Amino acid sequence: MVLSEKGIGLYELMRRVRNSVTSAFPQRYWVRAEVRAISEKYGSHCYLDLADKGDDGVMNAQVRGIVWASSWKVLRPYFEKATGRGIEAGMNILIHVQVNFSELYNLSLIIDDIDPSYTVGELELVRQRTIARLSEEGMMDMNSTLQIPVPPRSLAVISSSAAAGWGDFCRHLQENVYGFRFSLRLYEAPMQGADAPSGIVDALDRILADCSSGEESFDAVMIMRGGGSAADLSCFDDYTLCANVAQYPLPVMTAVGHDRDYHVCDMVSAVSVKTPTALADYLLDIYIAQDEMLLSLASRLVMSLKGRMASGNAHVESLRQRAVSAVRARFAAEYARVDMLEMRCRRNNPQELMKSGYSLVWKDGQVLSSVRDVAVGDEAEVMLRDGVLRCKVMGKQLV
Repeated sequence: MVLSEKGIGLYELMRRVRNSVTSAFPQRYWVRAEVRAISEKYGSHCYLDLADKGDDGVMNAQVRGIVWASSWKVLRPYFEKATGRGIEAGMNILIHVQVNFSELYNLSLIIDDIDPSYTVGELELVRQRTIARLSEEGMMDMNSTLQIPVPPRSLAVISSSAAAGWGDFCRHLQENVYGFRFSLRLYEAPMQGADAPSGIVDALDRILADCSSGEESFDAVMIMRGGGSAADLSCFDDYTLCANVAQYPLPVMTAVGHDRDYHVCDMVSAVSVKTPTALADYLLDIYIAQDEMLLSLASRLVMSLKGRMASGNAHVESLRQRAVSAVRARFAAEYARVDMLEMRCRRNNPQELMKSGYSLVWKDGQVLSSVRDVAVGDEAEVMLRDGVLRCKVMGKQLV
């Protein structure tokens, strides 16, 4: 078709492009793309800036994606429930689209479905379903309410004897520089693959059977294995295994995988650490803390006894000083009393009295104190300061 020299209108050109696009893409397609940006308003449409990058990381295509409000109100909660997160920039998604071209808004992709399994992977979907089910059944925190005896002395371990993690755990725990000793018993179980969940559950049952028979008495149970691929470790997201751990009557400690791994089994256990070696450190830390507490108590007891002895000694010394002070005070009082008596004796000494002009009168060896005690003509003796007078009573007069 030959166009006129004056050309055609923009609308006519865009209309022809739209017709061509509609003819070329009559059906819907599943498309992989990266979300560059997302714009949405509550109760309205959702707009996505979509892009594709080559192996070198350079963007080689981009287009706008649209989710109409009627579809978005269904797709959004579905995606968030399945993945545990909302759509965000940088996320890779698998979308079901209809190619659309508008004369006014150009090319866009109308999105009517999103596959969450592409974003999180089938293993993550299993994990999310297990978490949701355990949460609905109220099991997530059951085992964590059990108290681990301090310090834990007898421990059951579920692992493989050939696992490197089990060997690392034993060496790190038993060869500790503090000399702490632990009682361990290994219960063999497969630690990866389809048989692992049922094998671990069987080991848990065997532990309870040994405890019920009186053969063993454990303070806690440990489930451990070293690192591995996501597929190797997916057994620790199995619902049946996690439900058994959550409801187990003994505290369960888990150490599964690498530092980056965190499984549902870890979430429902009483204690979760990253690696078997880290679990050995966890147990050693409990013993170290207990040892330090005992040393602290011993030190405080010694200090208390020393304080009591010092207080007792101070009390005895105080009593001694008070006794000495009391004796000295008593002696001082007695000395004062003796001095007072001596002074009184001196004052009452006849010789002292006579020095002041007084005299004593005797008759027949008795001191006379009244004139009635003598008669006229009686003989008497008068003691003066410097001698004695022998007298005869010539007369008497009462006063």
